[in-house]
Parts: sequence; C-alpha cells; structure tokens
Amino acid sequence: MEVIILGSGTSQGVPMIGCRCAVCTSADPRNKRTRTSVHVVMDGLHIQVDAAPELRIQCVREGVERLDVFILTHGHSDHLTGMDDLRRFCDMRDGGALTVHTTPEGAERVRAIYPYAIADRAEIRGYPAFRLREMPALMELPQGTIASTLLPHGSTQTLGLVFTERSTGRRFAYYTDCKSLTEESIELAKGADAMVLDGLRPLPHPSHMSIGEAVESAARIGAGRVWLTHLTHLTDHAATEAGLPKGIYLAHDGLRIYI
Repeated sequence: MEVIILGSGTSQGVPMIGCRCAVCTSADPRNKRTRTSVHVVMDGLHIQVDAAPELRIQCVREGVERLDVFILTHGHSDHLTGMDDLRRFCDMRDGGALTVHTTPEGAERVRAIYPYAIADRAEIRGYPAFRLREMPALMELPQGTIASTLLPHGSTQTLGLVFTERSTGRRFAYYTDCKSLTEESIELAKGADAMVLDGLRPLPHPSHMSIGEAVESAARIGAGRVWLTHLTHLTDHAATEAGLPKGIYLAHDGLRIYI
C-alpha cells in the first residue's frame, strides 16, 4: 500500500496571506503546506480522500493520474472546493460520473456548491459529474476494505477511515479533522501499521485535536507509525518533530508512506 500526502495544511494554508512569521517565511519546504488531502493506492486501486482547493496542483505535482474511488470526509470548504477539478477524472471515464462517498452533511454541501455536476454523466464533455452515496460502515472491494466511523468535529462529524489491503493485510488509518476519538474509532484503528491523525497546533482548539491531544490518542491506538496532519503556521516542522515521541512524525506535502 502506498499513501501520498497531497496536502498537510490547515484551512488557511501555510504560508498564510499577509503573515511574516518564522514558519510562513521558512526556507524549509516541509513548512509549505497546501490544504489537507490524501491519495491511497491499495493493490493498484487509486482512492482519493477529499479535494482541497489545490487539488489540481497537488495531483500534477505528485503524478496522480488515476482515480477509482473518491471519499469526502465532510463538507467543509477546505476539503471540497477542489472537487470541480475532478472533472479531468470524469473526462477519463468518457464523461461518466464519479461516485462521491460521504456523510449526509457532505452530500448536502456538494449539492449546494455543485448543482451543475449532480448527474450520471457530464452535461458537456469535460465537465464534472457526481453521483452521491452515503459512505457505508464497510466498503468491500476486490483490492481490500475501507471501514468508516464518525468522528466529532465541532458542530458536524467527519469520516475516519481504515484501509485494509487484501494482498498484504496491511492497515492504514486516516483520521483528519476531529476534536477527539470515540471508543469505536480507537478499536477500529487499533494496531494499524500506519496512521495519519489530526494534530492542528500546539494550542487547544474547539474542533481539532491539539498536537498534545493527538499524541495521547496515538498512544491509545498503538499504530506502528503515526503522522500528524492539518498543521498551522504555529508548527515549525523540524523543531516540533524533534520533540515528538518515537514513532510519531509530522506529515508534509509530498510525503510518501509505504506500508
């Protein structure tokens, strides 16, 4: 299994507009963060999770040229406003719709923002087309399974995902944008080979886990390796990662994780 971190930044991105702090002006490329999304390749199946505003740039930069399954974790703008750029993948299907697996809240937001794309086929060749489906608790595919669970994220809920590759049995958990983990989500991800987990910033936040809270949650899950994502400009990559416990790291744009 291969995991490509397309984006590791918060909703404002890093550097932020008009900010001259040490992280926003850093020469370390790991401190340059586009909005959070991930691409998972499981036994050759290409799964895209979320569509950040920079999706087109992310895909071109990382050589993502195929998409078989699309999952939207929730309906916040930093995770879905790149969906219009999924039109290229619809075009590769001869205009056929991409199925969007998401929550009811996510589906409502997609309908509101992309009414022109809700169809089984693109209205005009080159346009996007989306077929909305609620993400099941367990998606079974020839290449493996994707289990989902709901995580608290402020006034809404977001999808936590656990991928299990059929040929290897390797497991990868992806829990972004959450304030805490439920007991169900901990059991689902327990002992995963690798995990990417929300760890917004050193300071507490009402709808995201802080870095300290993420470290505590990671200890309960016991994944082999853990990367924190959705990082703000309050987190310098090198300095923060040096202070993390063994086996916990910071994600960065372009990171490739082989499991």
